[in-house]
Amino acid sequence: MTIDDLRLFFRISPPARIVPLLAAFALTAPAAAEDAPLPYELTAATPDTGLAPGIDEEPARYLQNTDIDENILLPGARPDDDEDSDRKWSRNYIAVAAGVLNSADYNGSDDRRFLPAFYVRGRYEGFSFSTRGTNFQVDLIRHRRGQKTDWKFGPIISLRGDRTGSVKDPQVDLLPDRKLAIEAGFFTGVTKTGVITGDYDQVGFRFVATKDVSGRHRSWTASPTIDYGTPLSKRAYLGVSASVNFYGKGFGRYYYDIDPIGSAASGLPVYTGAGRKATAGKYTLGLAGAYGLSGDLRKGFVLLGGAQYGRLLSRFADSPIVKDAGSADQWTFGAGLAYQF
Repeated sequence: MTIDDLRLFFRISPPARIVPLLAAFALTAPAAAEDAPLPYELTAATPDTGLAPGIDEEPARYLQNTDIDENILLPGARPDDDEDSDRKWSRNYIAVAAGVLNSADYNGSDDRRFLPAFYVRGRYEGFSFSTRGTNFQVDLIRHRRGQKTDWKFGPIISLRGDRTGSVKDPQVDLLPDRKLAIEAGFFTGVTKTGVITGDYDQVGFRFVATKDVSGRHRSWTASPTIDYGTPLSKRAYLGVSASVNFYGKGFGRYYYDIDPIGSAASGLPVYTGAGRKATAGKYTLGLAGAYGLSGDLRKGFVLLGGAQYGRLLSRFADSPIVKDAGSADQWTFGAGLAYQF
């Protein structure tokens, strides 16, 4: 298991009606040298009480924000069986996880909500795939059995549902609703196994870049992440991570600026700072853990838990939806149960 594994274990992915069921966490659990990252993450939510005027339903409201839980929960996979010593690629497997996430109502809110979550991930003939929050990704670089350095590269598609329906803050709720954005791009990175504490700890670096392909914010996002995870015993695992999110001008303009019409409707001041230039908009720090109920983190049922602290930066933190109606400090907590087979 690895931090990457736990992190991907909870996050949503696919299409419209299925999306509400796929969520994501990002934790960490031990992994054998050959079984690198096993992601976990959450993305389904329970509806709030009441909808904004004119909204009959809000399916996107069930979506977790893409920036949430990049590093909250992650478990691991079993090592290769000794009897399969002639096998070229890492073993095939499927992992599922379900749990609950408590996070900000929107990215920058000081109100909170609970999201139920379900995650699926696996590997077939060396190719890995996973749901990761509202993302779905496939690693096109095959993982060989027993390798210590795992390079990653592949396509990723993401659904961003921030502020697509009613929100709890009465002023922000009066601003125009945002529409569900579809973002597509790529991820790349590398994970090294057996670095500091022994044969199974892992240090990983990951970079994700996406572009809006739905014509919503018409911009891009990018996020480098570094993480470290180590087994404390055969039964317990601990991981930490850190990341920074960068956003293009269109992203800041769409989600954080307020035009005169929005200001008149909500009472919040006009703001144009977030859309003036591309910049770092948020950093996150995550801590995650896993505990194997079967006595071995690499198989059977695994308890997951984690916390993530994020802080909105500069032009984003100065937006009235954050500074006046919300908070730059963003906490996320998650817990769940995973099973690997």
